[in-house]
Amino acid sequence: MTRIDKNPSGGRTGNAVEVRGLVKHYGTTKALDGVDLEVREGTVLGVLGPNGAGKTTLVRILSTLVQPDAGTAVVAGYDVLRQPRQLRRTIGLTGQYASVDEKLSGRENLYMIGRLLDLSRKDARSRADELLERFSLTEAAKKPAMQYSGGMRRRLDLAASMIGRPSVLYLDEPTTGLDPRTRNEVWDEVQRMVAEGATVLLTTQYMEEAEQLANELTVIDRGRVIARGGVDELKAKIGGRTLQIRPSDPAQLPAMAQAITDSGLDGLAGAQAVPDEAMLYVPILSDQQLTAVVALLGERGFAIAHIGTHLPSLDEVFLAITGQKTGSESDIALEEAAA
Repeated sequence: MTRIDKNPSGGRTGNAVEVRGLVKHYGTTKALDGVDLEVREGTVLGVLGPNGAGKTTLVRILSTLVQPDAGTAVVAGYDVLRQPRQLRRTIGLTGQYASVDEKLSGRENLYMIGRLLDLSRKDARSRADELLERFSLTEAAKKPAMQYSGGMRRRLDLAASMIGRPSVLYLDEPTTGLDPRTRNEVWDEVQRMVAEGATVLLTTQYMEEAEQLANELTVIDRGRVIARGGVDELKAKIGGRTLQIRPSDPAQLPAMAQAITDSGLDGLAGAQAVPDEAMLYVPILSDQQLTAVVALLGERGFAIAHIGTHLPSLDEVFLAITGQKTGSESDIALEEAAA
């Protein structure tokens, strides 16, 4: 699959989505507690957070399905509260569960949605066939959706959200339960839409999905935004880089670690020699420290077979920021209550 260009400075500079101070209560619990976020036109914003963090509530408000208790939201130039009818014609939504009519065939599902969006009969048929082809569903086009596999239903649901060529697309955990091949097909289609000018707000707990698709990330926990930025920016915030050094002679690992420690270049966590991997790990807090470590080893005559740097994985970032593992169960089931 091809990865989209994530250069923040390239192309468009306006915002397709602007949210300010969004609040939503369910009883005494705040599903959203003053959320602010922006999605630049023609980009993908990944919204991360544990179950119950408020992600689905946010999507439901932005798609006019739920009204907020406070705050404002403007999508594609339309106020979510004041102009819901106009807004609905410019957005697409794929929720956590496929919402197709199981008694209708794949083609009938897409044709029906096209007609509901005021496409002519000819255009609705043409658009349905186009999307069936793009999602590898042409052979199953005449079969009722109840005979589709879970992955096929998911692809049909995503195709349905694209019938009207929305300028803003909400994907609420779109690849949950899909096999890797089908997941890649969905990613490819999302990337194609963005390349054609669409804007995507993606909620996900798959860190690989966020890294593949998102230009920027917003992390929500307990209804509040607790972090935002690019993937590498968030990784740097939780501990920076690790210098990985493999000596030509593994027996020199202890001496290398000791030399770095004695020179005070081992960082806060200290240099760690791992004999089983024949590798030395040094936490790096600055470019100057990295340069000094490499220079020191050269001066001491250590021969190096491999050297590289490693940023923490997005899973590690998620765990460090939220204090929870990805995919963990939350004690707050707000998303299900709102459904």
